[in-house]
Amino acid sequence: MFCVFNRVFNPAAGRAAAGLAIVVASLAWASIAAAVSVRTPHVAAELLAERTALVPGQTLTLGLRLRLATGWHVYWLNPGDSGVPTTIAWELPAGITAGPIQWPAPQALPAGPLVNHGYEGEVLHLVDLAVAPSLAPVGKRNLRARVDWLVCKEACLPETVNLELTLPIAATAAADPDGAAAIAAARRALPRRLSGWQTSATAQGASITLTLTPPVGAPDPGTLHFFPFAERQIEPSAPQTLTRAGGAYSLVLPVASDLAAPLVRLSGVLTASGTLGGEQRAAELDLPLAGRVVAGAKPDLVSEPATRERAGRPGSASPPPAEGALTIWLALLAALGGGALLNLMPCVFPVLSIKVLGLATHDDRLTTRRWEAFAYAGGVLLTFVALGLALFALRAAGDQLGWGFQLQSPVVVTALALLFFVLALNLSGVFEFGQFVPARLAGPSTRRRGLDAFFGGVLAVIVASPCTVPFMGAALGFALAASAWVTLLVFAALGAGMALPYVLLVCWPGWRRFVPRSGPWLEHLRQLLAYPLYATVIWLVWVLGAQTDNDSVLRLLLALLGVGFALWAWRVWYNGASRLWAATVVGAALAAAAVAWPLLTAGSDEPRPAPVRADTAALGGEANGEWQPYTPIRLAGLIGAGRTVFVDFTAAWCVTCQVNKRLVLNDAEVSSAFTQSHVARLRADWTRRDPAITQALTALGRSGVPVYVLYRPGREPLLLPEVLQRQTVLAALAAP
Repeated sequence: MFCVFNRVFNPAAGRAAAGLAIVVASLAWASIAAAVSVRTPHVAAELLAERTALVPGQTLTLGLRLRLATGWHVYWLNPGDSGVPTTIAWELPAGITAGPIQWPAPQALPAGPLVNHGYEGEVLHLVDLAVAPSLAPVGKRNLRARVDWLVCKEACLPETVNLELTLPIAATAAADPDGAAAIAAARRALPRRLSGWQTSATAQGASITLTLTPPVGAPDPGTLHFFPFAERQIEPSAPQTLTRAGGAYSLVLPVASDLAAPLVRLSGVLTASGTLGGEQRAAELDLPLAGRVVAGAKPDLVSEPATRERAGRPGSASPPPAEGALTIWLALLAALGGGALLNLMPCVFPVLSIKVLGLATHDDRLTTRRWEAFAYAGGVLLTFVALGLALFALRAAGDQLGWGFQLQSPVVVTALALLFFVLALNLSGVFEFGQFVPARLAGPSTRRRGLDAFFGGVLAVIVASPCTVPFMGAALGFALAASAWVTLLVFAALGAGMALPYVLLVCWPGWRRFVPRSGPWLEHLRQLLAYPLYATVIWLVWVLGAQTDNDSVLRLLLALLGVGFALWAWRVWYNGASRLWAATVVGAALAAAAVAWPLLTAGSDEPRPAPVRADTAALGGEANGEWQPYTPIRLAGLIGAGRTVFVDFTAAWCVTCQVNKRLVLNDAEVSSAFTQSHVARLRADWTRRDPAITQALTALGRSGVPVYVLYRPGREPLLLPEVLQRQTVLAALAAP
């Protein structure tokens, strides 16, 4: 945990903790079975290998062994009330891939009124390396790993070490004398499925009853404790009650007071002080959950400051009380207003302008225009609801996603840039869509404008939804943390708010009296409205550059050039030019497709890890008072050292974020106030998917950006408005 607790119960220890937080880990190199071991003031870390060589086509198990000084601990996958789990970032040669950490069963670690999940003494984390069969059994390979952990006692120290293990590649390999026995013992102790037991889980409001029936003749398992894989499901610091009746055991689990998402399955590790059969003392459970779960009561902790210490851990802060009191009616009203304001955002204006142009140019009956307006509204409503429910379902399944997740994908950004560029060329008069449709089908398609309007609504939502505006943040967080039907209502209200201005414009046709019915102005207006689309394309290209690299930007620009040339050549050929132009069209289109294809078929949307310098890891990564990349360990280290931290949750595709950054956060007076107040500044870039940032946003009751948070040791996080003003930030920094 982040040691605010110690400042409440033991001020001297708290001051010592702050001093220790600036100690840079010293490295002691020792050669043990070709491994590089590292020793910090409180942890000795080394890599162990199960065999003496890498064998092509076979899996090699490595072990990360952490030996901890007396009284110190590190954290499990779900750290409990506070803490950060250990992570391993591998740098491996081609043909070798690493699997996930195989976590040993944790133990409950009381810390004052809190309970953490982790390890004391010694822990061995196993990782399987898959070796490709194609590797030739010659030479040696260096296996490198950057390991990050948070080690705590009274103080908490974030530490980063680099480990390296060099192994030969051979056709066969013997057991490693130093690592084989330890890895085999650790593998036997890993949690595994229960054999012969009958298990079930039933929710009863704020508690879950885990029922376990052992096989006949099984010994008494002793004390049982359940550790959920995911945070904010089971309350770590509340007691778990075990009873026995008729040969079955019932373990009552308290539901978390800050329940992250609706629970549909109970997944985690069950530990026993006795045995669950043979030598098994820990079992992995994954059970369907019957019944309905609601958030439990907040634990009655010893001290209010200690209760608030959870605010110091990124990803586990409780939402501010005012937002916790948000009712469904306020959420619906906020969503309705936020949806209406979306029409003013630059990202939705190009789509809306095309619809308004259609109203000005089409001289239809009122019933026809109303049908088109309601079709557009239907596309908006259904798409909002579909996106909301998809996000709800994915988060419930364990995916760390947030609102606006579609623009976190370079594939979607590339496809939208190409689509908007084609639409802009159409408005500029480079080509007409009707030229691509056979004459006998062109008539019916133009009469089916309702279908075009529906898909226009779909497109508007896909582009506009990431543009969060005032009043939307709390409503979206409320919706995604509530039940499915509440999610449905809030997102439907959001869609209704966005569609309402256009529907009202159609249903009040009086404004058309002030618009000339014909003339060159209509063509000029159409061409003028192409430029907001070109501006949107420029913005999307910039977003792609922030997500990937300059090579991807160049590739997209070349693809846009090819598409533009192909459509221009199509018009030349369509107007009677020779067949050579048709070949030119095909060649340009194929060239554009070949250039864009790698962008449209990218296999991974995972974020690129931010570089972490070894010399600033223990200090939380701050240098010269400038903005630093956000990581949970960096935030933990700063708060553990008693620093106040301002975190800017932002993304390149978020227009509001960029406006706030340029007008407020980069303002000279605001920057000077940050420096004078000794406030550390972290920037959480959510341009690409980042589960750690998503988890931190969820803990704050938010599901999208921008979000601005002032983390203060021993106090609840202070959430600032989505639309920043200089005076708001200055007042927050000056507050005691």
